[in-house]
Amino acid sequence: MDGRIAGPGGEFDFFPQGDERQAAAYTTWTTALHPETVPTALRAAVGVADAPNRRFDTVVMGLGAYRPALDTGITSPYAHLRQYVVSTTLEPDVDPAVTVVPGDPLALVRELKDETGSGLDVWLCGGGRLAGALLPEIDELLLKTYPVVAGSGIPMVDGAFDPTAFDVAERTAFPNGVTLTRLTRR
Repeated sequence: MDGRIAGPGGEFDFFPQGDERQAAAYTTWTTALHPETVPTALRAAVGVADAPNRRFDTVVMGLGAYRPALDTGITSPYAHLRQYVVSTTLEPDVDPAVTVVPGDPLALVRELKDETGSGLDVWLCGGGRLAGALLPEIDELLLKTYPVVAGSGIPMVDGAFDPTAFDVAERTAFPNGVTLTRLTRR
């Protein structure tokens, strides 16, 4: 509830999921809404192995969001999407399906948004510093709110003071206490 997307060490296992039935209902709903956000390695297990991308065809992530997959030997976590990792320290040849962007992420996203093609959007998959850098180009937020206060950790948006107004377009509450809110830029 305090805007943290992970704890100080990157941990996220403290977010309550509810009981098995509640967690399954939430996962089923979100997976049906955005099947492309399920990592490639898990798509078959949740029944979306052949599901088309509904909303996104491209993912942009920071090294912190990419690192958990990389640490398990998965170099292309979203093989069903175009993948960009913003990092000044990651080797550029980590995987042929992943483009490492050592420079300006704002220029990258502007270029991606200017492309004509599938008509699908760009998904920012984390983290807080990257969201802060990309705030001028964020058109919509899909915000998951859990009934827990972290107190410290990685903020959802970590950047310069730049109040940016969004309107609530849709809100769905789940029995496990999670609320999913879709916000659009004013």
